[in-house]
Amino acid sequence: MMDLADRLLYKVCPFVAAGVVVGSIYWTAVTYGAVTVMQVLGHKEGLHVMEEADPLFLLVGLPTIPVMLILGKMVRWEDYILKLWRRHFGRIPGLKNLLSSVALMHSFREYLINDNLSYSDPVSHTRALCGALILPTVATVLGKVLFSSVQSRLQRALLGGLTFVAVKGGMKIYLKHQQFLRQCQRRVLNFEEHNDIL
Repeated sequence: MMDLADRLLYKVCPFVAAGVVVGSIYWTAVTYGAVTVMQVLGHKEGLHVMEEADPLFLLVGLPTIPVMLILGKMVRWEDYILKLWRRHFGRIPGLKNLLSSVALMHSFREYLINDNLSYSDPVSHTRALCGALILPTVATVLGKVLFSSVQSRLQRALLGGLTFVAVKGGMKIYLKHQQFLRQCQRRVLNFEEHNDIL
């Protein structure tokens, strides 16, 4: 009987451990979702909304907040805009004057045709996780600072979040485009062997 119980415990323990880990992650997500609701709506208003809501909705809805923030962070929308910019830069009137030389324009087109450039950087999972989870706090602070005339705390947080995402995305697009232009201007020089004897 003891051998049987020992074998049973040996087989069951990994499932119990996995259940504890999944349960801990779930309750952490629920807690984070509740804190986010109270942060965005305000402590009293957030508590009131959660008290009035259906418990089943809270058990399903609150953990989806961090999940949706993380999935939203994984969408690399800046890369898509930059790709469109690079594909259609010659069709925009007056844009050719912004390029410094015909050679740069030629190399720019050649680079686009070959399409050897990766549009996105490798994803740092820890950076994406931290960036996603800190977004509600940044959105709330920016909403209070930039949109203090808006009465609704939710609208202020949404406007602050959109502003942060747009400005950060614009800066990222600018940086990647400048790096791209530097790559287009690179020249590979021939190796010249010197006969200097040391």
